[in-house]
Amino acid sequence: MGLRSFFDRIEPQFEKGGKYEKYFPIYEMVESFLYTPKTVTTVAPHARSYIDMKRIMTYVVIATIPCILWGLYNVGYQTNMAIAELGASGWRAWIIDTLGIGFNAANPLANIAHGALYFLPIYIVTLVAGGIFEVIFATVRGHEVNEGFLVTSMLYALIMPASTPLWQVALGIIFGVVIGKEVFGGTGKNFLNPALTGRAFLYFAYPAQMSGDTIWTPVDGFSGATALSVGASSGYESFPERGLEWSDAFFGLMQGSIGETSTLACLIGLAFLLITRIANWRLIVGCLGGMIAFSTLLNLIGSDTNPMFNMPWYWHLVIGGYAFGLAFMVTEPVSASHTNMGRYIYGALIGFMVVMIRVINPAFPEGMMLAILFGNVFAPLIDYFVVQANIKRRAKRNV
Repeated sequence: MGLRSFFDRIEPQFEKGGKYEKYFPIYEMVESFLYTPKTVTTVAPHARSYIDMKRIMTYVVIATIPCILWGLYNVGYQTNMAIAELGASGWRAWIIDTLGIGFNAANPLANIAHGALYFLPIYIVTLVAGGIFEVIFATVRGHEVNEGFLVTSMLYALIMPASTPLWQVALGIIFGVVIGKEVFGGTGKNFLNPALTGRAFLYFAYPAQMSGDTIWTPVDGFSGATALSVGASSGYESFPERGLEWSDAFFGLMQGSIGETSTLACLIGLAFLLITRIANWRLIVGCLGGMIAFSTLLNLIGSDTNPMFNMPWYWHLVIGGYAFGLAFMVTEPVSASHTNMGRYIYGALIGFMVVMIRVINPAFPEGMMLAILFGNVFAPLIDYFVVQANIKRRAKRNV
C-alpha cells in the first residue's frame, strides 16, 4: 500500500503540465511493470476484454521458462563436458571454484549454476542496451514504454550463442530495437520481428562468429560442426556416429544457442500459448504443413550429391532453431499475417523456406531465422491478396 500511495502522490508531477512531464514514459513504464495499468476505455463504443498488452507479454515470457531452465542446464552441461577435456579458465571458473560448485557435468545444480553465468550477463546487457533506446524513443515521442520489449529481450537472449561477446549482444539488440521496430513507430507497428532482426544483423555483420558452422560451447579451443552442418556434409545418417540420437535432439542435450536446443521445452511453451490463446493455431498448422510437405517431396526426389535431400521432416523439427522459431517467432502476432487464410499461407511459406534454405543453400544450413524474416516481409502482401479474394467472391455472390 505504501508503494502504491507513493506512485499516486507523485503521478501529477509526471502528467501533462507537471514538472516532470517529459519523463512520463519512464514513470509509466515502472508503474505498469509493478501494477495493472489503470488506463480504461472512457468513450463508447466499449470493447471489453480481460486480455491487455501487459498480460499478453507476461504470458509469452512465462512460456519461455522451460526453454530458459533447460538452456541454463544444457549450456552448463556442455561447458562442463568441454572443461573435462580442456580445463577451466576465466572469471566464471573463478566464481565456480570460489563457491565450491565444481565442474561435474553429472551434477544438475552445477550445470544450471554454470549455465546461468553465461545467460545472465547476456540477458542483463540485452535489457540495459535495448531498454535505453526504448526509453529514448518513448521520451522523444511522448508515449509510454510498451511491455513488448520484455518479450523481445527474452527471445533475443535465448537465440544467442553462449559464447557471444557482450558488446556484440548490445549492438545486435540496439539494431533490432531501432531498425526492426522503432523506426516504424514502435510496438504494434513493426513488420519485422525485432529479436530476429538483431540476430540477423549480427549474422551478416560478424559471420565468423555467428555463421552457425561452429559448436557454441563457450570454452576456448572446443569447436566443431553443428548438427545441421554435419547433415549438410555427411547426411543425417551420420548423427549417431557423432553421438547424436533423435531423442537427444528432441530433449535438447546437444550444442546450440541457449534456448533453442530442446524441442520438448519449446513445445511445452507452445502448448501454454495455445491454451491461453495468445498463439494462433493456424500459423502452427501452416508452418508444420509446409515443412513436412516440402521435406517429404525432397526425400522422394533424392540426391546423390546433397545429403540434406534425404533428411526426413522429423529431423528438421528437432535440430537447429526450427522448434523455437515455430513456438515463439512464427506465432508473433504483429509481424505475422492477420487473416485466417493468410495465416495458413504465411506459416506454410516459412515451413517451405526453412527447408529450402537448409537443403538448397549449403552455405547457411540453419534457415529458420531467414525464413521467418522472409515471411514477415510477405505477410502484408499475403493479407492483401486474401482480402481482395474475399471481396471478389462476395461481389460475385451479390451479382
